[in-house]
Amino acid sequence: MTLTTLDPKAALIVIDLQKGIVPADPDHPFATVVKRSAQLATAFRERGLPVVLVNVTGRPPGRTDNDRPGAGTALPPGWTELVDELGVQPTDHLITKRRRNAFHDTGLDTLLRDLGVTQVVLTGIATSSGVESTARAAFDYGYHVVLATDAMTDPDAAAHRNSIERIFPKTGESSTTAEVIDKVEATR
Repeated sequence: MTLTTLDPKAALIVIDLQKGIVPADPDHPFATVVKRSAQLATAFRERGLPVVLVNVTGRPPGRTDNDRPGAGTALPPGWTELVDELGVQPTDHLITKRRRNAFHDTGLDTLLRDLGVTQVVLTGIATSSGVESTARAAFDYGYHVVLATDAMTDPDAAAHRNSIERIFPKTGESSTTAEVIDKVEATR
């Protein structure tokens, strides 16, 4: 489903675009996700709409069969810092999470409700992890969910496609950065 309308009080939520996750290589596909997320952030800020920047500070304690990088070790300095290209502004809302889902134990729902937000636009890394988990939670909390699919990526291409083709149509409307910006610019 494509974006039909932008609610009067929509918020942009950018997931995990931080120095420890985004490769420094400007030619890497992640660079496009950062660029488009920054464009969306600028458009939202210019219209006085909330911008929420989310970072992750660690791994949940649960056991998995996956040998997770960094599990049981301290994160390197600067790992949690948001990438400079986002141009963090004093009006932005910063949320730090320890789980995949940006709503889990962070106060994000309370923040959005206090701001009167009814719709969230999601971007970031990784599509099948932080973005999908946050989208599912946003849907469960009753927000209108918009997924800017050209402003997200995943290290696993098959997992990225699965989220976009099978999961996201059940949780919200998929759109492009340009379509979302057009809707934002049409607001007062």
